[in-house]
Amino acid sequence: MGHSHEHQHKHSHGHSHSHAHDGKLSFAVFINIILTIVQIIGGLVSGSLSLIADALHNLSDAGAIVIAIVARKIARKPADSTMTYGFKRAEIIGALINSTTLILVGFYLIYEAISKYFNPEPINGWIVVWIATIALVIDAVTAWLTYRSGAKNNLNLKAVFIHNMSDAFASVVVIVAGTLIILYQWYFVDIIATIGISIYVIYHGLSLAKQTIKILMQAVPDDINITELCNVLESLPSVSKVNHIHVWQLDDNQKLLEAHVTLEIDCIDNGVIQIKKILVDQYDIKHSTIESYIDGQETLTNCYQH
Repeated sequence: MGHSHEHQHKHSHGHSHSHAHDGKLSFAVFINIILTIVQIIGGLVSGSLSLIADALHNLSDAGAIVIAIVARKIARKPADSTMTYGFKRAEIIGALINSTTLILVGFYLIYEAISKYFNPEPINGWIVVWIATIALVIDAVTAWLTYRSGAKNNLNLKAVFIHNMSDAFASVVVIVAGTLIILYQWYFVDIIATIGISIYVIYHGLSLAKQTIKILMQAVPDDINITELCNVLESLPSVSKVNHIHVWQLDDNQKLLEAHVTLEIDCIDNGVIQIKKILVDQYDIKHSTIESYIDGQETLTNCYQH
């Protein structure tokens, strides 16, 4: 039985970019905390619950960004003899914390809206509109900073980006509510706006939580069908049977596979090479462990191709 172990990690590229992105995210934290303070004061002075709701959402944005920064720093730590896969899943845990926070904030705001319904108070619409407009600008800037920091390809930052975008949406809703209060004294729209913001926040929180839990539970990635993958591999002339196959994700980018493969007796080496090529080219699985067999006997193990 032959055994080869190729395990290489390349960390240097992208580190300077990551630290630069952390600087953008830190600035986003600062402006969100300032905005939260302004919104809470404005909400208390004006009597607007939707403005306070938006403030709490902004505060959760700042917390989400802090969690994202800490998770990124942990994820950069190299693998060691205890954490052989490294610390990449720290970002997935960060995303789970942020998505859970979104859900809790959403339910809390619904509770506050119901309480407000039974204890109505007059609202100063002009204060609501002006502060919500400032909030919209800051939310848009924060969302842009988060997106530029890598939200498109990173579940941890995507959670933060959704925090920011939902807050921008919330600010628009608050502006509309404030305008209706100024024009028609429709104070009930403040409660409707709060519930609308809450439902939107909960929906996105649940969606993100589902994605992160699937990764932590080592579920098959959404873009891979195990049956189809087995059929593709078994269609190779060198492969007789594929079984004990497992596919999972280390984080939101890296997929891994392990499988037992029965090969034709004259195709042992080429068979494993062909399998690994298909895994990389068709399924973007660059880290695979293939145990090959002939007539039920293990012949070689190829581990960890990067």
